[in-house]
Amino acid sequence: MKSFQSLSRREWLQQALVLSGYSLTAGSALLSPLVHALGKVPKQLSADESIFTLSGKVKVNGQAANSKTIITANDTVETESNSQLIFVVGKDAHILRENSKVIFSGEQDKIESGLQLTKGKLLSVFGKRQQSEKEHKIKTTTATIGIRGTGVYAESFNDHSYVCTCYGQTAIQANNDKTSLEIVSAVHHDSPRYVLADGRSGNFIESAPMKNHTDEELMLIEALVGRNTPFSSLMGYSKPRRTY
Repeated sequence: MKSFQSLSRREWLQQALVLSGYSLTAGSALLSPLVHALGKVPKQLSADESIFTLSGKVKVNGQAANSKTIITANDTVETESNSQLIFVVGKDAHILRENSKVIFSGEQDKIESGLQLTKGKLLSVFGKRQQSEKEHKIKTTTATIGIRGTGVYAESFNDHSYVCTCYGQTAIQANNDKTSLEIVSAVHHDSPRYVLADGRSGNFIESAPMKNHTDEELMLIEALVGRNTPFSSLMGYSKPRRTY
């Protein structure tokens, strides 16, 4: 093996991923640019850790957060401009982008049963629920999304929401029109949707492009809870450009 002094930056990152327990498939190699940007190699967080990275100004339950802050399944998390938080709650992991607010709810502090994205943008991966556990639901300004063992990216605005089922199955329903309901089964960002605040009955849900989130981010947050994405070994995938 080469000495660490002689390794290129890319080789060092790849070896660091191996040492941290993250498998080097063709997919995981895509993580290198993101790891470089964050300055940290992703690994499963311990039970007494919640935050992987915090940048800018972040509040948990109205109080300024730091890298040692613990986030439970009944907390409220909010970011300001030029801020972002990558964190774990139990078997779920999230990236909360700038100017965003999410309110978690759960029967226990470590098990989410729901979250409300009142504004902004959130990328999430969810561990499978046991039969005894409630199905997780995401609520935005205009949509309610039922999920189980899924990766989901959501944006919440006054007049619409954006929902991408990155993989897994979701049930998407418009808050203002219960007849607008769609079951989405996705392998790899197959059916992104806009969910409108207003429209014709039964037509509040529209097709949308895949945007504003990446496979690298999904792989990173899955690694924080000790999992891989279903598409980790895909070859030749052309990633969308991010426009946060």
